[in-house]
Amino acid sequence: MSSVPARTGRQRQRYEDNLRLVSGCIPYRWRKVNADQVGKTEEMIEVLMISSPKRDDLVFPKGGWEDDETVTEAACREAIEEAGVKGILRETPLGIWEFRSKSSQDLCGMEGGCRGYMFALEVTEELENWPEQKNRARRWLNIKEAFRLSRYDWMCNALEEFTKAMEEDMKLEKQDNNVDPPSVLVTDVSECQSMSPNCYKRSSNMQHHGVPSKGNLLQHASQEIAIHFGY
Repeated sequence: MSSVPARTGRQRQRYEDNLRLVSGCIPYRWRKVNADQVGKTEEMIEVLMISSPKRDDLVFPKGGWEDDETVTEAACREAIEEAGVKGILRETPLGIWEFRSKSSQDLCGMEGGCRGYMFALEVTEELENWPEQKNRARRWLNIKEAFRLSRYDWMCNALEEFTKAMEEDMKLEKQDNNVDPPSVLVTDVSECQSMSPNCYKRSSNMQHHGVPSKGNLLQHASQEIAIHFGY
């Protein structure tokens, strides 16, 4: 089992406007797939969801933002504790959502209200053992599957913003297509590195290594979003 225990209790929990402050992320990866019969490959984006203890649904890793850490450190910590993944955190949040806890055992604010900050985390390492492994199973999904299995509106909205962010990064990559990508994909690592040597923070203008086929796959994902929201 993991040698780093998960944080428990609410002694250091941050609150604002009687709402419990929560930080989390959408972990993702690019996976190579065969695109046609002649062996051409493309890269498909997948997101990681985890099972909920005592409930039959899938969620993204998130949890309380505590007063001894930044919001990005909290997102990195929750990714490790709940999903057992480390990676590069996109510095700009996908958004901030207010929602109510569905479990009486997981109340957020005085009336069960939460204010959640969500980020995108490019996964670079999956741990074999992690703090909440006994209570949570990992599942990699494509965007369409993730939308279908997202139980709450705020999760669907976060997925929509996630896809927009990936499209934005791809546009930047195409604009800079003639420039060699940086040999190191990490900037401003001081905050998250103090929490874990393998959880870094990336500025929103940092660019992904990739191939042009990613753009087509993201365009397809956007079409799935349009279908989901009835655009």
